[in-house]
Amino acid sequence: MDQRIKQILQQETRRNFLKKTTMGLGSLALSGLINPLKSMASSDGENGILGAGHFPAKAKRVIYLFQSGGPSQLETFDYKPSLNKWHGQEIPDSVRGTQRNSGMVASQSTFPLVRSIYDFKQYGNSGAWISEIFPHTAGIADELCIVKSMYTDAINHEPAVMFMQTGSQLSGRPSIGSWVSYGLGSDNENLPNFVVMVSQGGGAQPLNSQSWGNGFLPSHHQGVQFRSGADPVLYLNNPYGIHKEDRRRALDYIKKMNEHQLDLWGDPEIESKINQYEMAFRMQTSVPDAVDISGEPDYVYEMYGEDVKKPGTYAANCLLARKLAEKDVKFIQLYHTGWDQHGGLPKGIKRQAMDTDQANAALIKDLKQRGLLEDTLVIWGGEFGRTSFSQGQLTATNYGRDHHPGCFTMWMAGAGVKPGMVFGETDEFGYNVIQNPVHVHDFQATLMYLLGIDHEQLTFKYQGRRFRLTDVHGHIVKDILA
Repeated sequence: MDQRIKQILQQETRRNFLKKTTMGLGSLALSGLINPLKSMASSDGENGILGAGHFPAKAKRVIYLFQSGGPSQLETFDYKPSLNKWHGQEIPDSVRGTQRNSGMVASQSTFPLVRSIYDFKQYGNSGAWISEIFPHTAGIADELCIVKSMYTDAINHEPAVMFMQTGSQLSGRPSIGSWVSYGLGSDNENLPNFVVMVSQGGGAQPLNSQSWGNGFLPSHHQGVQFRSGADPVLYLNNPYGIHKEDRRRALDYIKKMNEHQLDLWGDPEIESKINQYEMAFRMQTSVPDAVDISGEPDYVYEMYGEDVKKPGTYAANCLLARKLAEKDVKFIQLYHTGWDQHGGLPKGIKRQAMDTDQANAALIKDLKQRGLLEDTLVIWGGEFGRTSFSQGQLTATNYGRDHHPGCFTMWMAGAGVKPGMVFGETDEFGYNVIQNPVHVHDFQATLMYLLGIDHEQLTFKYQGRRFRLTDVHGHIVKDILA
């Protein structure tokens, strides 16, 4: 490598900066006296690049319950009684023409509208309409802020999931959790800032791990996947015959070599490797305790349902999410796949609801009884909605629905959002948003705001451009803020 380039790289390291700055060590010592935790952090480490954030946060942490596959809004929260009179009739061309359809209905010659096979009732002070497949969620209606006017740009699963999680339909951008980790760091130095769990038995739909990837951010900000079984984090345990003291000595020598390389080259990924090694060592003792639910009282097991004692189920992951929230993990992401009913929707969506409904409600109630809901933001939703016309043959007991980016429903609960609220509205067909539209970037901007982050100011320069989660637009949905 050219010596001049090498010198330029060296100048970028903090050590060289301190060596060449007369006040550097004195300033560092003063910052240590004023804020010892922050002085120990790297520029994007324990306390994040922002430190305390741009403004006071309403939420200290997020639990994002991602329902991958696209839950039908028409069978869950967006009640459309007018579909009863339209049932079996062709959707008007003037309505269907307002949205693009996926290639899976390209050969379909008829597009009959279909009502939901399930009944709806109103619940709570808000009078929210909730489907009979969600009896437990209906019981917490007054805790929910239901947004019925979400819409997205993507129409197929992977681009839509990526768009929801990273702000771009293309793979390779940082996920929401990674942005939060980069900006705010961690409140628990012994656990990752960003934890991911994928429930078993949720369906065969694939998930791209880049949904929780760090993209171009330093790699120690990627989501750490906790798995069910004896080894929640792969390669965390020491090999047979290696003792903790041996591992510590090895890591100390590796750290010295990495620090030497960092001095030479100034590559920030070397610092990420140092952070990852140290976090892995601390996690050897912290993770087993974090994922142990054996000491929970019986009433907690009863609240979450019988699946909670089966490792890897959605219910078990919801309980683990509560435990991680108690330990101040900043961003906790649960994925439950299988909400993709192109056919056989009545049976399929009921099965999905049975797997998740009780655990969702239990998580909200559990957080609230522990005083955690007031500073924890809980989010439920998928990547898009479903069409109000039937995909495939419509019969008296069976139908399907295609992907639909034009409108879908999400709900939030907890820190910073108005409880017992229904926001936004769709047309009589449940096909287009007609009131208070909320784009994916608006949702992301609002989430960041609740964490104390200005979504326009948290950026990262990469390949000559400053990137952010919300790309080039996005507005805070102020009407839903408490």
